[in-house]
This record gives sequence, C-alpha cells and structure tokens, in this order.
Amino acid sequence: MKTIKILGTGCPNCQRTEAVIRTAVNRLNLSVTIEKVEEIEAIMKYDVLSTPAVVIDEQVCIKGRVPSLDEMSQLLMAQCCNETDTSCCEPAETTDNSGCCGSHNHGSCC
Repeated sequence: MKTIKILGTGCPNCQRTEAVIRTAVNRLNLSVTIEKVEEIEAIMKYDVLSTPAVVIDEQVCIKGRVPSLDEMSQLLMAQCCNETDTSCCEPAETTDNSGCCGSHNHGSCC
C-alpha cells in the first residue's frame, strides 16, 4: 500500500494540502495511507525547507506550496496507477470508467 505524507506544522496551507490530497484519493478510489508529519525534526529529515510538502513512498514530490486538485490527481495516477504498480488500486467494481482503474482501462485493475 502506498503511503502519502503531508509535511507541515498544521498551518492553513498544510490543512488545504491535506484536503486536496484526500479529495484526489477519494475521487480516484485509491487505497493509500495518509499521514501528517508535524514535528520539525521529522520534516527536516526530508530536506524540506518550506512547507507544506507532499511525500509519496518516501519520495518528496511537492514542497513549499499547495498543489491543485488536478495536479495532485495526475501525480497520484502516475505514482499509483500504472501497469507495474497496483499497490494502491482497488479492484474495479463497475465499468463506468470512473476512478483510477476504470480511467486507465486496465481491465479489473490498474
């Protein structure tokens, strides 16, 4: 299962980032773990000087800004929904091309 970490001290931009991520995850029907990292020492381990930052599976993907919903959705699809990595995709239960798996036409899942 993929892990998404939101690095930040809980400021309004960090809260907006969390909301964007949760919305994107829900829209794409992904099975991921979302964690908030608020301790300065833990954030510094990622070599991030400005927050909010987004880390997917220990790789810093965004730092110092709030991502747009479209950007986050595209990033999650690229990270989570490809033919070689299906760790965050739910089995497709419908054929309406909704969610991650349906949008990529990979049959039962990504």
